[in-house]
Parts: sequence; structure tokens; C-alpha cells
Amino acid sequence: MTVTRLAELVAGGGVAVLSGAGLSTESGIPDYRGPTGRARRAEPMTYQRFVGSAQARQRYWARSHVGWREIGQARPNAGHQAVAELERRGLLAGIVTQNVDGLHQAAGARRVIELHGGLDRVVCLSCRERTPRAELERRLRAANPAWEAAAARINPDGDAVLTDAQVTGFQVVDCVACGGVLKPDVVFFGENVPRPRVDECFALVAGASLLLVLGSSLTVRSGLRFVTKAASLGIPIAIVNQGETGGDADASLTLDAPLGPTLTELTTRLPVPAQ
Repeated sequence: MTVTRLAELVAGGGVAVLSGAGLSTESGIPDYRGPTGRARRAEPMTYQRFVGSAQARQRYWARSHVGWREIGQARPNAGHQAVAELERRGLLAGIVTQNVDGLHQAAGARRVIELHGGLDRVVCLSCRERTPRAELERRLRAANPAWEAAAARINPDGDAVLTDAQVTGFQVVDCVACGGVLKPDVVFFGENVPRPRVDECFALVAGASLLLVLGSSLTVRSGLRFVTKAASLGIPIAIVNQGETGGDADASLTLDAPLGPTLTELTTRLPVPAQ
């Protein structure tokens, strides 16, 4: 019955989607706080450590070079496909994703705001030129022809867990254009999301008829602030997540369920528009 109620809410259109790491776990990408993350202690790189230490950058890029093999090969799952289908049917106002894996776009979704950026791009901290991650990966392989490391585990941001001994000797490359420091085009811990991007997300939520949260624990302010905004405006909130979330008290509907099967069922309960 809960999916039926969710279908009733979504059928009116104008839905703003807020997605988190839980939506990508069925693609093999682990999360921080859901079922796949509870046994893992995550210690993500901070912006301050990254810019302040060449050793920290060596550690980050060695780990990320290994982790990208998994993140870069991940494919959209049934949940991503269902969200893209909702967009094709004209039911979505847009998507705000906290994920950096690009899987919404890979599934065919078009109106996607990447709140925390994307791992498929690299930015120079000096000249601000953005280049494809695939280009950087080719350069890193060329700079480290004999280097090889197997990860104990992969974190959601593509950070592979390696020992200090495995990181030793890894060669980092700099910006081709100016020689500056390269950083993934994502928002690190300790770094602020650009204000125009945040404002765009708030505007999307404020103009929506429904805020649909998918696979986010809403534990940190980054995502919770949009739920708080919707609640303050009297906009209905529906949450599909495995486990409790920080926004449950404000939600009109909560479903503790796997994302792929639930969202697939949702699409079957909605009418297909005439061509």
C-alpha cells in the first residue's frame, strides 16, 4: 500500500528528487551509513589536508587511482533507470544528487544537479581548467608503469583503502596547462559547495510539488537542509531509504525498502503518457 500511496504523490508531477549513496549501492558502490557502510569506518580526505600536503595528495591519488577502476566501471541500476523513466514521463522538476558517480546521467537523466560534483572530471586549482578523468588516468598509468596495488576495500567517493607501503613510490602528475595541483572536481570534506549551486538546488525544491528523497540517511546538513526547506514551505516529503533518516519526522511518507525494486514497482503503478 505504501508504494501505491507514493505513486499517488508522484503522479501529480513537479517532483524534485534528492538522491544519496543508498541509490548506488545496487551498482556495487558502497555507502557510508547504510547497510554496506556500517561495518566500515570512513576517513575521507579533507580539503585542508589535500591542498596543504604533497604527501596527502600522493596518498589520495594512489588510492583514488585504484578506486576509480570500480567507480568508473559501475553501471546504473534499476533505481537509476526508474528515476530516468520518471523524468522521461514528465513527472520530475529535476534531480539533486549527493552522489559523485554520474550514474543518474548514465541512466539517461538530463536535469541533474551534482551537489558535490563528479569524479569523472578533474580541476586544476591554479588555472581552473577542467579535464576528463579518463585523461588523468592515462597519464597516471604512464607515470607509474610498474606500480600495482590491490585495495582492501573501496569507499563511496572512490577512495581505495591502501597501506602506506602500497602508496610509497606512487608518482602524482600536475596540470598539463600550467603545472598546478590537480583535484577531482568534487567537494571534499571541509570545502564549501559553491553558493550558486546551492541556490539552484533550493530554487528547485521551493518550486516542487513533492520532494522525493532516495537513498539518503539525511544525517548531515548537506542534504537535510533541502528537506528542512521543503517542510518550511509545506511541500510534501516522501522518503525511500533502507533505515531511518534525519528527515523522517518531516516526511508525509517513509518507505524502509531497497531502492531498485521499490522504484521499479513505482513506475509500473504510474500511467505511461500517450506518445
